[in-house]
Amino acid sequence: MLKTQDIKENDKLLWIFTDKIGKITAIAKGVKRSTSKFLSISLPLCYGEYMVFKGKNMYTLNEGILIESFQELLNDLTTITYSSYICELIDISVPDEESNSELFKTLVIALYLMKTHAVDNEILVRAFELKLLRLTGYGINFDNCSICRKKIATSNYLSFQYYGGVCAECVKEKGMNINKASFSALKFLDSIPLEKVYRVNLSEPVKVELAKITSILISSSYSRIPKSLQMLEFIKESE
Repeated sequence: MLKTQDIKENDKLLWIFTDKIGKITAIAKGVKRSTSKFLSISLPLCYGEYMVFKGKNMYTLNEGILIESFQELLNDLTTITYSSYICELIDISVPDEESNSELFKTLVIALYLMKTHAVDNEILVRAFELKLLRLTGYGINFDNCSICRKKIATSNYLSFQYYGGVCAECVKEKGMNINKASFSALKFLDSIPLEKVYRVNLSEPVKVELAKITSILISSSYSRIPKSLQMLEFIKESE
């Protein structure tokens, strides 16, 4: 469940990201009643099995079973911001009813890791952003110069036009100079399974640079900019 919205009487609109039919909007009727069988599966950040009926304009929720609740993430400012942010990324990057089972799996893993406090949330979010970019067609080329395609081991420049590192011989424009340690960190986070991100430790300067890079990539790749980014920046400034 990505998000919900109260509507007339006891009904709710649900934005659900599904494994098989992608992102959908469904109406849950009578869900705001305390006796509703849909109460537990109509909360934000819940993972379950849903049976829906497709109507003319939207889906209607018929049945559902809760598998896991991530409601405790809503009790802390940091985790509510990070979890809301990754859900917002799904919302802005995935067209309605376009299946992306690998991204669905990635989202569930990210929420589980956040719930167990097994990983640095900032590193987890950077890894999630990179995998989301790749799984929605905006993956970064870390192995070849994004301009001439020559094999590269590292780079100190990232092109936002060509989505990749740039070799020493090519013209560097429409991108940014980056530390080679940041390039290596991006490459590693992009390559490893999300469930192994807990092994990664990054210095604060690298974390700051990675956040700047992924923010630019996401802002330039999708039609909307996540509003949660502003809250993320506020949290960082307050720490």
